[in-house]
Amino acid sequence: MAISILPIRRNLKFNLNPAKALTWHRDGLNVSQFMNTMSLFFPVGERFFIDSVRNYRDQITDPELKKAVTAFIGQEAMHGREHEEYNDFVAQAGIPLYAQEAFVARLLKAVQDYSPQSFQLAATVALEHLTAILGGGLLDLPEILEGADDGYKAIWNWHALEETEHKAVAFDVYQVAIGDDSNLGAYALRSGTLVAATGIFFALMIPYYVHNVRIKGGLTDLKGWRAVAKHTWGKKGIFRNITKPWFDWFKPGFHPWDHDNSEQLKNFDALLGDLLKEEAA
Repeated sequence: MAISILPIRRNLKFNLNPAKALTWHRDGLNVSQFMNTMSLFFPVGERFFIDSVRNYRDQITDPELKKAVTAFIGQEAMHGREHEEYNDFVAQAGIPLYAQEAFVARLLKAVQDYSPQSFQLAATVALEHLTAILGGGLLDLPEILEGADDGYKAIWNWHALEETEHKAVAFDVYQVAIGDDSNLGAYALRSGTLVAATGIFFALMIPYYVHNVRIKGGLTDLKGWRAVAKHTWGKKGIFRNITKPWFDWFKPGFHPWDHDNSEQLKNFDALLGDLLKEEAA
């Protein structure tokens, strides 16, 4: 098993402007809230991912994968920390993110309490695929964030880049601990879990999103909804962009680096150069 990319833990701060929490995107409230609602899932989700991978850490003997797991945990911890601050600003602006996040936390706690660790790892691998292709879509379509507030644009680009960088780590742990696709049970588990995880994620995210738009008066903003449609299912929309990568998951023998977008990782300096220099200093 080859590790194509060794992730790097970066301790970055984004100095987000709380006054722009609901309108940081150039297209206004409805698009900003779409991204903000996605953000509420990250702190509790990242902790779940870390725990799921840690459960199998002792079974990893490959030294490169061990390093990758350590870096994965470090990156996910940083994602959780920065999105907690981001979510605080959204909540302070009058959005019930804390209650929504608490429900997601209870759901994930129930998964940890009542499902086998193999399922928890499979759920992590599935959701890592979903976040990786969403992050990859964001990097492939820079026009989505064009004109956005610099801080919020930077945090989303950083998260997308690091999700790309570590997209195979949990998958490689799964292949060691549970099995590769020559094991029919391991293949069925990872395949079925992506369907379930995607369905549950959007079943929660969409009602939360509509509610978060409604309470700020965005339901009748037709211009805002057109912008959302353009950025999701339009010609250069992120969901249209990730449809094929989502289905590729079900190919026997699939590996996340079959989607080789490692070229995007060369854009760290271009997208986050000043922040990386501050960290080095």
